[in-house]
Amino acid sequence: MKTFISRKMVTVLCMAVLFGVTINPAKAQLKIGYVDSDTIIKELPEAQDAQQKLQDIVKGWQDELDKMSKDLQAKYEDYQKKEALYNDATKQSEQKKLVDEEQQVNQFRQDKFGTQGELAAQRDKIMSPIREKILKVIAQVAKEEKVSFMFDKAGDVLLLYADKTADYTYKVLDRLKRGTQK
Repeated sequence: MKTFISRKMVTVLCMAVLFGVTINPAKAQLKIGYVDSDTIIKELPEAQDAQQKLQDIVKGWQDELDKMSKDLQAKYEDYQKKEALYNDATKQSEQKKLVDEEQQVNQFRQDKFGTQGELAAQRDKIMSPIREKILKVIAQVAKEEKVSFMFDKAGDVLLLYADKTADYTYKVLDRLKRGTQK
């Protein structure tokens, strides 16, 4: 699911917060922090076990896919050797069999490794509880350290935690509603 706020908007927001903090030190200062989720995943034993479990699943599927691809390649090479001996009807029939088998291989690949495939579902199933645990601990650490905003250094900028006292959503919503009623 795409977020409404773009990376540029998040960057502008961060800059505004940073400049607001440095320009007006009389107000309460916001503390901003970050984590590197890649490092957490690499070093957390639970996550390592989950990654190994996923790798084992992938290996089984990859082995099956490799076998299917080799079988198809062997059939294609056999067809090429015998092609000159076939009449037109047999050629078409054999070509159709090869195309059908290639489609089966591609469908297997898509079913297992596609964006909506079994690997994505397994990854989500296995990693969701770990992600939830990580986010809960990030929030605990952020509260203990009095961090208002926590970002993830790995990949795209992603807001992982926000202090509720810094939430201006309802003030903005109120002004938007009053502005539209005029």
